[in-house]
Amino acid sequence: MAATATRNGLDASKTDDVKAADWKSNLKIPPKDQRIKTADVTATKGNEFEDYCLKRELLMGIFEKGFEKPSPIQEQSIPIALAGRDIMARAKNGTGKTGAYLIPLLERVDSTKDYIQALVLVPTRELALQTSQICKDLSNHLGTKVMVTLGGTSLKDDIMRLYQTVHVVVATPGRILDLMKKGVADMSKCQILVMDEADKLLSMDFKKLLDSLIQMLPENRQVLLYSATFPYSVKEFKDKYLSKPYEINLMDELTLKGITQYYAFVEEKQKVHCLNTLFSKLQVNQSIIFCNSVQRVELLARKITQLGYSCFYIHSRMQQSHRNRVFHDFRSGQCRNLVCSDLFTRGIDIQAVNVVINFDFPKNSETYLHRIGRSGRFGHLGIALNLITYDDRFTLYQVEQELGTEIKPIPPSIDKSLYVAEFQIEQTNNENKDEE
Repeated sequence: MAATATRNGLDASKTDDVKAADWKSNLKIPPKDQRIKTADVTATKGNEFEDYCLKRELLMGIFEKGFEKPSPIQEQSIPIALAGRDIMARAKNGTGKTGAYLIPLLERVDSTKDYIQALVLVPTRELALQTSQICKDLSNHLGTKVMVTLGGTSLKDDIMRLYQTVHVVVATPGRILDLMKKGVADMSKCQILVMDEADKLLSMDFKKLLDSLIQMLPENRQVLLYSATFPYSVKEFKDKYLSKPYEINLMDELTLKGITQYYAFVEEKQKVHCLNTLFSKLQVNQSIIFCNSVQRVELLARKITQLGYSCFYIHSRMQQSHRNRVFHDFRSGQCRNLVCSDLFTRGIDIQAVNVVINFDFPKNSETYLHRIGRSGRFGHLGIALNLITYDDRFTLYQVEQELGTEIKPIPPSIDKSLYVAEFQIEQTNNENKDEE
């Protein structure tokens, strides 16, 4: 009897070992992405996510999210953040910055404790919704409670939510500061502050809010700054609030390798006709079209709809509930084209976007960089098309000089392998056959 019990015990432990070894095969991993990826995300040291001694439940969330291997910014950032150091990280748009800070953040949060342990600040409401969803997906097996709070939504709902357990808050600065001042969001034990799109958060729009907010956090907090561009205002913030920060700079060049940039010289009155011609010639999966003013966003969206193309629009003067619906529906592929103002330039990650069009050319190189970064996400290929008027010619030259990039005249036909996923997959398969 005793021998049987012992044998059963051994059998049980063997079964547990098999289960432990088999955890990865039971995950609901999305299909592997077959598209070409550029060196922006493939030039790594060859690390795996398992190398960082992360909780298994976190690894499960990482793989189920479709993350295969760490990108360069993730490789450099994750171990340093896990060690508790302050970080200032500069990396291109669309190279995995969100994962670079959320993975160590979720590893360090203790879900058995019932207070806020991490605060992620972002400059726009759409980015807050996107980041909180990624955080929820990654922490799916951890039991970590993630809350998003942003302006334009019910303050009462946020207050009710904060009476329950919350471990991680993703927020826009104005709303979370309001909740902190009311004594509802208790940040006295918040150990980690992340600032995504830090250059925008440190601009004059948010500076006073941030000073007030940081003074309400513990002195021994860890601060993680991530951005594609770091203007001079960041130095002042670093000297004041960061403790010997570890600096990461993966910006040896500014624009993404996978985005091919073109311009077309047009008169203002020809722009809509030119856009119509582009739509008829291009194989658009999804496109984002930028205008320089709210009025022009609505006018252009109406024109595109009249031309017979499906089109949404989004800008900062719309009600938040309407903005949320447009963002969600465009993201889920219910519409091919989105016309927007610069509200949509920051961090927004929609993998299906393969064409960005500057219907109005931006006023500076920083805005240009963020706009075209909506295409070619995570090392994939995409194109950026710029409609240039006579008045834009000097700004075009200035953008090329400041970003060290080339914006070429648009050819009669654009090679589909530069921006269409099926052609890239076909090309990869043909190359693999040739190697065999």
